[in-house]
Amino acid sequence: MMGVQAVAARLFYDFCLDDHVPADHQLRGIDRHLNLDEVRNGLKPFYSSTGRPSVDPELMIRMLLVGYCMGIRSERRLCEEVHLNLAYRWFCRLGLDGKVPDHSTFSKNRHGRFRESNVLRHLFETVVARCMAEGLVSAEGFAVDASLIPADANKQRSVRSGDWKPEEITDEASRATREYLATLDDAAFGAASPVTPKFIALSDPAAQWTAQRKGHAFFAYSTNYLIDTDHGVIVDVEATRSIRQAEVGAAQTMLDRTEDRFGLKPGYLTADTAYGTAQNLAWLVKKMNITPHIPVFDKSTRTDGTFSRSDFTWHADADRYTCPAGKDLVQFRRTYATQRTGIDADGIRRYRASKKNCDICDLKARCCPNDVARKIPRHVDEDARDVARAVATTPEFEVACRRRKKVEMLFAHLKRILRLGRLRLRGPCGAKDEFLLAATAQNLRRLARLRPHRQSMEVVAA
Repeated sequence: MMGVQAVAARLFYDFCLDDHVPADHQLRGIDRHLNLDEVRNGLKPFYSSTGRPSVDPELMIRMLLVGYCMGIRSERRLCEEVHLNLAYRWFCRLGLDGKVPDHSTFSKNRHGRFRESNVLRHLFETVVARCMAEGLVSAEGFAVDASLIPADANKQRSVRSGDWKPEEITDEASRATREYLATLDDAAFGAASPVTPKFIALSDPAAQWTAQRKGHAFFAYSTNYLIDTDHGVIVDVEATRSIRQAEVGAAQTMLDRTEDRFGLKPGYLTADTAYGTAQNLAWLVKKMNITPHIPVFDKSTRTDGTFSRSDFTWHADADRYTCPAGKDLVQFRRTYATQRTGIDADGIRRYRASKKNCDICDLKARCCPNDVARKIPRHVDEDARDVARAVATTPEFEVACRRRKKVEMLFAHLKRILRLGRLRLRGPCGAKDEFLLAATAQNLRRLARLRPHRQSMEVVAA
């Protein structure tokens, strides 16, 4: 006999929302590690002491965290999901009859109080401090890398850089355009490079036109992660233009900020070749005293069969090179009345062999067949490169390179699980907000997985 479900009419229901959220639900683990008391105190000066009560800022932050933790990209859909999902209601402290705020509330507060108070940065740092308290950050070694995130802009609504006139921008321009003007002197954006991109997006001028993925070019920002290589906790995050100079500068900014905010200074830093420039290695070795597990960015190796710079022996005490034939390459062969540094505008010293020695040398065809004498350029910070080259021969370097893949796994998780494959907000501030919230969500998810609630685990085991 086929059964028929009958809906019993009941006047009263005994319903407890907490009983209907599974003990092993991810939001339970996140809620255990989330403390928004300091965030609330930081927002108090930005609210009036009179007038009608506003939407609780803690409710908005909890809803945003639900969206980024669960990969819900639209705030309209987020409001619908929180309204319908019991676990989301429990996490947001809404109960069964709590009213979900309108989606426009998020935009108004994000462009106003949240950015004025820098609450999202404070929230991120609060979660990092929690990771440190739970023993997930050892500071033995850090890894840094950047990943491209496409901006909410397209080529159809762009102009060539020669036709872009920022001086004609008025106060009535879009928020993203005004933010672009405000970041022209910022080292992470306008001041990162004097080179102007080929195209400028009218909807988001700060987005970088790039073809780094070796495919079709597009507008993008870069999210920069500094992670602890022990458990893969993100200790800092920064938004920049999608160019190497800005990303390397962001790594230095994040290392300085992490030491200032948390007192964390890694024993070593591992990164890819883009961070192996002489200036960056010198900053790490000489100023920060951090061991660089970074491949050297070096183009001195020749492929035409002639001797490379590595075939010449450097003598630091005598300030000269020795060629394979045993002859010296020096900067100056006479004494000047006014002492010269020998350093050009690019920070390069040039060492030259004697023409007389090169003319009679049997190795000239393998050394400088097209020049009268061999020249060797040497950067003023080449000694820092030598330190990195020596570190690259150690077993610890191989271990650090394997650990560096944790940051790449975080980027894959960011795009595939959290669905941050394209930015939804425009402008530098919009990119910063999205990257901060996404990094906060990743740290909270890691906390919930690595430090679950013991009581919840006992219930599941039973």
